[in-house]
Amino acid sequence: MAVQMAVNSGASLWGPLKELWETVDGAVLRRQPESVHLLDLQLKKHKPHFLSLFKNPPKSAEQREKVRKASTEGIAIQGQQGSRLLPEQLLTEAFILSDLFDIGELTALELLLAGEHQQPHFPGLTRGLVGVLLYWDGKLCVANSLRTLIQSRQGKTFTLDLSGELVALTTRFTDELMSQGLTKRILTLVSEINVTREFERLQKERGLGNEKHRKMVSDLIKECRQALADSLFSWTCQSPLTKDDTLALIGHLETVTAQADGSLDSVNLALVMALLYCLDVSFLEQGTEDREDLLQVLPLLTERQYVSAVHSRLMDGQPWKLPGLQAVCRLAWALSLRILSQLPQGSALLEFTESDEALTDQALLGDVFLFMKEGMLGCESFSNDEFHIRRLHSLITDFLALMPMKVKQLLNRADEDARLVHMSLQMDSELPSSLRKDLDHLMALIGEFYSKELFGLELGLEYWCPTESLQHTSLQGSYLGMALQRPPHKQVVLSKFVRQMGDLLPSTLYIPYLRMLKGLANGPQCSHYCFSLLKTNGATHSDNIQGVSGSPVSWEHFFHSLMLYHENLRRDLPNPDAAHYRHPPLRGITQRELDGLTSFLQLLTTIITWSENARLALCEHPQWTPVVVMLGLLQCSVPPVLKAELLLCLAAFGKSPEIAASLWQSLEYTQVLQTVRAPGQRQAAGIEVELNEIESSCEEYPLTRGFCHLMSTLVESSLPVNLGAGLRVPGFQPYLTFLRDSVFLPFPTRAYRRPAEKWEVADAALEVFHKLLRDYEPQPSDFVQEMVELQGEQVPAHKPPGHTIMFHLLNDSPMLTLCLSLLEEGVRQLDTYAPFPGKKNLESAVLHCLCLVDLALQKEVVYMDLLRESQSSLLVSPLEQLLQGVSPQTRRADHIVNIARYLYHNSSNPDAAFHSAKILRHIANYPNIQMRLVGDFTHDQTVSDKLMAGFVECLDNEEAEETTEKGDDSDPLKKTARIRHETQIHILNLLITSLELKTPNLALYLLGYEVKKPVSSTTLQDPGVLGCSRSCLHAILSLLQRGTERRSGPVLTHQAPHLAELCYQVIYQLCACSDTSGPTMRYLRTSQDFLFSHLQHLPFILPGNQIAALSQMSWLMKTAAIELRVTSLNRQRSHTQRLVSLLLDDQPHTQPAADGESYMEEESRLVSGFLHFDTVSKVRRKLLSVLDAIEFSQDMPELLQLDFFERTQIEQVIANCEHVNQQGRTVCNVKLLHRVLVAEVNALQGMAAIGQRPLLMEEVNSILQQVVERNRVRRSLTAKRHALQSWRSLVETLLIACPADLIPADDRQLIIRDLLLDLHDKVLSEDAAGELMPIVAGAVFTLTAHLSQSVLSEQQQGVGLEGGASSGFASIANSALHLILRKLLDFILCTGGGYQRLRAHLYGSLLYYLQIAQKPDEPDTLQTAGKAMWDRLTAPEDGFSKLQRENLAIIESYGKSLMDVVCRDACDGHESSRMLALAVLDRILSIDRQNQWLVYICNSGYLRSLVESLRQDDTALQSLLAPQPPLLKPLYIYESKMALLTRVAKTGQGAVELLCCGLVTQLIECQVFDMVPDSDAHRLMRDPSGFIPSPLDRYRQILLPTLRLFQVILTSTTVNHQQGAAQVLQWLIVHADTIQSLLRSQELSMGALQELSLITGIISKTALPGVLEMGGELNSPALLEFQGHINRFQRLCLSLLGRLAGSERERLLKQAEMAPGDSAERREEMEVAMQQVCANIMEYCQALLLQSSAQAQFSICLFSPSGSEPAGRDGGRTDLSSTVPSVLYSRAPSLGLILYLLKNSTADFFRFHQSHRQSLGKLQSLDQLPPEELKELCQGLVSGPGGVDKISSVQRSLLAKRRLVQLINNRAKLLALCSYVIETCLFVLWRHLEYYLLHCTPTDPKDSLLPGAGVFRSRLTDDSFGALHGGGGRGLGLSRVSQQDLDQLQSDMAAGFGEALQKKLQEVEGLYSQVRSRYTFIQALVRRIRGLLRHRKS
Repeated sequence: MAVQMAVNSGASLWGPLKELWETVDGAVLRRQPESVHLLDLQLKKHKPHFLSLFKNPPKSAEQREKVRKASTEGIAIQGQQGSRLLPEQLLTEAFILSDLFDIGELTALELLLAGEHQQPHFPGLTRGLVGVLLYWDGKLCVANSLRTLIQSRQGKTFTLDLSGELVALTTRFTDELMSQGLTKRILTLVSEINVTREFERLQKERGLGNEKHRKMVSDLIKECRQALADSLFSWTCQSPLTKDDTLALIGHLETVTAQADGSLDSVNLALVMALLYCLDVSFLEQGTEDREDLLQVLPLLTERQYVSAVHSRLMDGQPWKLPGLQAVCRLAWALSLRILSQLPQGSALLEFTESDEALTDQALLGDVFLFMKEGMLGCESFSNDEFHIRRLHSLITDFLALMPMKVKQLLNRADEDARLVHMSLQMDSELPSSLRKDLDHLMALIGEFYSKELFGLELGLEYWCPTESLQHTSLQGSYLGMALQRPPHKQVVLSKFVRQMGDLLPSTLYIPYLRMLKGLANGPQCSHYCFSLLKTNGATHSDNIQGVSGSPVSWEHFFHSLMLYHENLRRDLPNPDAAHYRHPPLRGITQRELDGLTSFLQLLTTIITWSENARLALCEHPQWTPVVVMLGLLQCSVPPVLKAELLLCLAAFGKSPEIAASLWQSLEYTQVLQTVRAPGQRQAAGIEVELNEIESSCEEYPLTRGFCHLMSTLVESSLPVNLGAGLRVPGFQPYLTFLRDSVFLPFPTRAYRRPAEKWEVADAALEVFHKLLRDYEPQPSDFVQEMVELQGEQVPAHKPPGHTIMFHLLNDSPMLTLCLSLLEEGVRQLDTYAPFPGKKNLESAVLHCLCLVDLALQKEVVYMDLLRESQSSLLVSPLEQLLQGVSPQTRRADHIVNIARYLYHNSSNPDAAFHSAKILRHIANYPNIQMRLVGDFTHDQTVSDKLMAGFVECLDNEEAEETTEKGDDSDPLKKTARIRHETQIHILNLLITSLELKTPNLALYLLGYEVKKPVSSTTLQDPGVLGCSRSCLHAILSLLQRGTERRSGPVLTHQAPHLAELCYQVIYQLCACSDTSGPTMRYLRTSQDFLFSHLQHLPFILPGNQIAALSQMSWLMKTAAIELRVTSLNRQRSHTQRLVSLLLDDQPHTQPAADGESYMEEESRLVSGFLHFDTVSKVRRKLLSVLDAIEFSQDMPELLQLDFFERTQIEQVIANCEHVNQQGRTVCNVKLLHRVLVAEVNALQGMAAIGQRPLLMEEVNSILQQVVERNRVRRSLTAKRHALQSWRSLVETLLIACPADLIPADDRQLIIRDLLLDLHDKVLSEDAAGELMPIVAGAVFTLTAHLSQSVLSEQQQGVGLEGGASSGFASIANSALHLILRKLLDFILCTGGGYQRLRAHLYGSLLYYLQIAQKPDEPDTLQTAGKAMWDRLTAPEDGFSKLQRENLAIIESYGKSLMDVVCRDACDGHESSRMLALAVLDRILSIDRQNQWLVYICNSGYLRSLVESLRQDDTALQSLLAPQPPLLKPLYIYESKMALLTRVAKTGQGAVELLCCGLVTQLIECQVFDMVPDSDAHRLMRDPSGFIPSPLDRYRQILLPTLRLFQVILTSTTVNHQQGAAQVLQWLIVHADTIQSLLRSQELSMGALQELSLITGIISKTALPGVLEMGGELNSPALLEFQGHINRFQRLCLSLLGRLAGSERERLLKQAEMAPGDSAERREEMEVAMQQVCANIMEYCQALLLQSSAQAQFSICLFSPSGSEPAGRDGGRTDLSSTVPSVLYSRAPSLGLILYLLKNSTADFFRFHQSHRQSLGKLQSLDQLPPEELKELCQGLVSGPGGVDKISSVQRSLLAKRRLVQLINNRAKLLALCSYVIETCLFVLWRHLEYYLLHCTPTDPKDSLLPGAGVFRSRLTDDSFGALHGGGGRGLGLSRVSQQDLDQLQSDMAAGFGEALQKKLQEVEGLYSQVRSRYTFIQALVRRIRGLLRHRKS
């Protein structure tokens, strides 16, 4: 046969077999779906392994050679390419292993390679040692698989309820194995494999490691033998063996020997049971439905040779090695023959069946019952198997029922023996040697067997036949609930046996009979029958005269005897002070009586332990008074053993609280423990003396243990507070002191004859402490020293025992020291892995110590708080600090380390590990201790490795399935699984708590991060790589990864949802913490592909536990969000892309099958893939299906329906019991509430209350259920909120953080559409929980913002711009947009009156949505105006206006309700929602062409309310101008209001409404406008961050909106213009000082220019003479004042013009360029502002000129007739900056200024025009622009250095385009302003020149008035006004105009207004005015001026 020469790295002797076992286990025991097929495949593959069970592949020279060359030539390894060179050392080990197990060399090499791979799972072992484990584990897998397969067969004894297909498969397979000689192979292996022999071989080759390894190897070998034996046993339970196999089994049993104690080992026991089942026919009596089929296959009936062979083999006189075993087999055979003889088919076997009697005799001679008791019941594993128990039960009962004559013989024999004994006793001679004790042994066996019985089968019931008298008792009913039905024959016989034995009892059998009864009384029903038997036995003889009962087995007899003993012994009570007290005369009780009493007490204890009725009936019996008698006996001098039994019996009575209370008093009264010293008594008495004097010298402590047990029971039942009152200070204290100081503290130093007893004593005492502390709740009263009166004195009262124990545990007391040293001793003993006497009790004691520490840690916080508040003088230290103390044994601070070491023993001792984890979790809350712990844990490398291994082992436990109800601990396996699961939970919580603390902490150490170097420098590896050991992180990941490769997803999420949730949380915390994030995410990404493999299984749906599923998904999504962000930042595109497409794709994924999946699944996937090749079906996007999994509805618990309690008070109590738990959720503490309510019920007095107590308790129960439900609802809501929050953050990360080009724009819009629609559908459903709405609103906001951004950027790239293509707007269809809008508005409306903050998000969303339809800025090409009006009207509607129109229609369809909500929010409420509501109103008004909203706002009074609120804002705004403002909120709201009012004012109707509402009046009253901050003083107060604007900037933010609003009102009001202007003028005049100071302002910054441009704009429209006519009611002084103000405005404006048009202008522009930052844009803004101011002032001049007169000769003059242009800077400054009104004519601005302005504007015009053309050109050829230029264009729009380089090219061209449009539009604006300035300048120039050169007469200086003025005045109706006005016009000091001035003016003007300028002006008109304004206007004016200058009038 050719040897396969490639090495399997999984080890053919282990890996495949492990897989086999997992398949078998999954199919048979875990019943996984679809497993039958897999099992079939595995069985076919591994059939050879079963056929040649445990045979190893043979060695061969060829293999040896191959392995030898592996170090030089290399060797091929399956699944890896090429060959691999192996180190020499490995090959040497392989040869050793090959010789050791006699296996093929290649196989040995595979084991070593697998050992190397598995090494991290076995810290501290080498690969060779791991190889040894794997070898035996592989064998065990085969044996276990075999056993499980055989157990799955159908048969006569049990069934596993499996599918027919599976059973057929396994039956077929196992039948085949059996036919190939499986039985003999198993028997051979069982004899061959021997732990000692194997260990010798391993020892020789150094194949054994530390104690743990030895234990593991020996366990594996033992389990292999056991599994093989069990396979055979399971087979015989179900199906018979063949003749040869049966004989082989008998042959094997002949050679079996017993262990040292005479019992069989568990393997041989299984084989014995196998034979007993082979010979079993008793099942035929049960008459099951398949009885006939079973008869057909039973070889005992069908094969004569079979019977004959077995019969002759068992009749054979050859003795076996164990005669007792031979006897058992003979008895079993005899009973089977007896049953066969009674069957009709048995007649054929007559020759055999006749010898049943003989066989029975032989069996009895072989002491069959003795062997059954000692050899079989003595085996530890006997009671672990229910079928062992059932078979032995049937053997015993069959003997009693089928062999009545034999039983009779035994009884007769016993009678004779009893007589002989009696005679020999009387004659004092030797006992006869021929005594047989068969009946004695039988009774002992029955007693022992039924008292052992587990599983709650209560088989002993078969011995009790319910009699008539019992039928009518109220007890637990008749026999198995059947009324007067005749019980089966067997039961009648058995019950007769029990009764007759009692009646005819020989004295020698008295004690065995009692012991038998004790066994038969074991169980709730049995105990009751036994009690009745003893009662009736006594009753029949009650007429006896002496009163001594006739039947020795009755209550009457027993208690009578007890009383007699008590009477007799009480007389002998010694005087405690007498000298001979030490040696009392023990004449009372003989040894035989002692045994009898002990047996009776044990029987009594058993009965009353099980039956409460018996307990009460006996205790209350007036004649017997058992408790009193027993307590009396305790005081007599009887042996400690008997006293111990009495105490145990009393403890059983104490189980009933009613009895316990009186028992306490009796105990105190009888002074069993002396608590009161009689005056003058020299020495102590009672149990303390017995302990110190008698028990210590005997070195045996039964009495002390009994007393501790009694205390333990009584403490649990009731603890009276006033115990011993009157004689001593009442309370439990003396008992506690005795237990602590006399029992517990000295226990290590006492001597023990039986070593195990040491731990029994410790365990018993600690149990009491544990119970006392467990039930103790610290109360304030415990810390107040109360006094009690005792014999006339005041003495301090005792504290509760729990308080005392707490005090001792919170001090460095001997008790704490002993507990801690016990923990150390415990872990040291466990580390030896060796059995020792008392191991169970040591483990139990250790467990109590751990519980004490745990409870103390739990209660110490409350305890110490109360202690502090009480100001008591007690001194205590926190336990967690005491635990850091130094251990006296090791001289190191290792208490916590010792506690943690228990985790290492999780497999053998799960309870201790559980409590250890719990304690560590408490300690983990203290950051300072954590730091030290890390040092302690890592201080010693071996300890550190062990601790790490312990934590990992606890987490690695994979069979943890969560059970919903905790109460079900009946099944020990389930209980252990639950405890292990809770240990995992505690460890994970410990990690979660620690990770939140500062480094280094425990979690980092346990999860494998660096604790000595910076955490971020950690490099995580797979276990075993680069010597990396397996850490908790690996354990957590392997828990989570299980099942990810299968379709059903991670197994843990279903099996243990809470555990999975915590695992995901730990991983999230590691990813979220900045230190651990880097290493963790790298490791998860590269080694595990963790996130992808888990996200693909989302959403997790757990029907039973949706809360946990949501939490799991939350943590996972949060982690995914971090991963997306990190990979995007690091430009790891492929990773990001993979996750993004997984989450967002709606195409089905085709992913390659993972290795773990079988080829079947792959095949089916290929087929399905082939079928779907063309028709790509859409699947739901992963993100949406996760959203589907979050249920928005929440069922709320209905209100409490209470009959007795007051609801409001109950709600108050519930609220008081609420606290915030570790997860930050508010929950109600149900236990505390229960205590409060029960205390309330107990406090009720009177008969009525007692009668109603059950009803009250029922109501308490319903309240508690309600509260539990409330807690669940809260948890559910929290989980939903958390999940939704995580979902939202994941969505936002996907949209914001991931590179935009990963999701194409069209897909992006569709995804956002789907998400938005789904979110709305869920949140708008009827029953959506309001708590989830805010998160949804936030998500809607983000999504809408992105939708808007996406659509806009798509349009900017030039898609879908042209007139709305067929699909509508962008990639997203219009219909979808409308749907989104409708849902958004529904959402706004459904939030109703509340949820205002939430609506802020929705308003934000609405604004973003409406922005979509906003037309983007288009470049002003200056051409459009050329189009005919008609063309513009008939142009097709573009996409924007269409969408806008449709949006408006939808908004209007919602009518008043929507308007009302928005307006209400705009007027009051939370600031942010007010601002947004105002913005929404603004936006809607801007598109509402029909003005429906405007009408509504005006009519419903909202507008007036807004206007009137401005007055209230005034004070808040004033506070904003302080150097350090409080909050800027009022400013933002004010800006929003003004923006809205400005929007309203843009329509004529709105402006009028505003004036009607008194807007200006409100603003006139605002004083904030007069509080201009001093610019210099506040320059220093700038906010360093630049976020808070300086006071001056804040002032401008207040002033500018008002000015803009005025400007808009003045522009919009046409009809009522004068009224508006008058009101605004009034505002100007009220705030005149401020306005004038602003106009005079020296510093012309950007802000100042903006102010000026607005102020001048307003002045130009209002400060006109005509406006004053509107205020007709003004009286003349006021009018004069007004006129003065207007004049001042006028002068200031003109002087400002001088400054801006003059030389100041150049300086300002230079200054703008010098300014840092974006100087280009700044300069542009400055230019616009300055041009605007000039334009405004020129407009003002023009208005003044026009308003004064239509003709030049009557108009006023504003400029002096000097044509010289402004001089150089100095002259210019003095000339232009003068603001002092002067009559000096040189101070009036000259006409030269206008000429200068005209020239400059013309020059500017051409400059701007040139720049405009260039930018247009660039915009049209944007694609051809060089990159440098693009970069330059983007520079201004991207902040931060190097910002331009980071953005993509697409983005860059978009930004460049935006910048160009900005430039073009800016230039277009400047061009408009320039052309306007040119036109007005020309007009003003012409008017003035016309006046000066044509109409002005130069006069004598004496003449003060101009003739024109007179004419002008005479036209005016009001003289005074005219005078003023005249004064205002020409009163500028133009009175002295000489002829010389006029000549000079003409020549200057002619020089200035030359040909060049005229030509340029013509050009301006040609370039611009044609399409923009009055064409030929410039031409006409130029012509006129030219004419004026040429033809001066003569």
